[in-house]
Amino acid sequence: MVLSCRLGLNHEEEPEPEVITRSLSLSELRDIRKDFSRLPGEHIITWLLCCWDNRASSLELEGREAKQLGSLSREGGIIDKAIGKKAQALSLWRRLLSSVRERYPFSEDVVCRPGKWTTMERGIQYLRELAMWEMVYYDPDNAQLPTDPDEVQRTRPMW
Repeated sequence: MVLSCRLGLNHEEEPEPEVITRSLSLSELRDIRKDFSRLPGEHIITWLLCCWDNRASSLELEGREAKQLGSLSREGGIIDKAIGKKAQALSLWRRLLSSVRERYPFSEDVVCRPGKWTTMERGIQYLRELAMWEMVYYDPDNAQLPTDPDEVQRTRPMW
């Protein structure tokens, strides 16, 4: 069972989301900004994992809608500008990954710090963050690579 960070979602108990195609209202965009904004001091990989858990992959946004989200990363630079760069409809998830990859072009630029963990939950969280770190540098057009961090194979070099 995978529990989400902030919104308390449970992936196994939720039905498949209904696909709705329409423009988002300003209040809906504000809600998205609230749900997907990075917390002050939150590590970039932890933030991405929370966005994944909160279903960023299910939100399709056009470029103008993505631009209206404002600062999600709270870095106020490359990441936030890149989120709205592409005009075509893309998932918020894909926009976030490509924006972080643009900001940090080399995997060495993003440090995945192994914190001290003494519980199974903390250990699982750390392994999921390692998988997310790997995913940031995946080729988004390679259909053979997993799109879910929980499907990324953990290998010895990741540790």
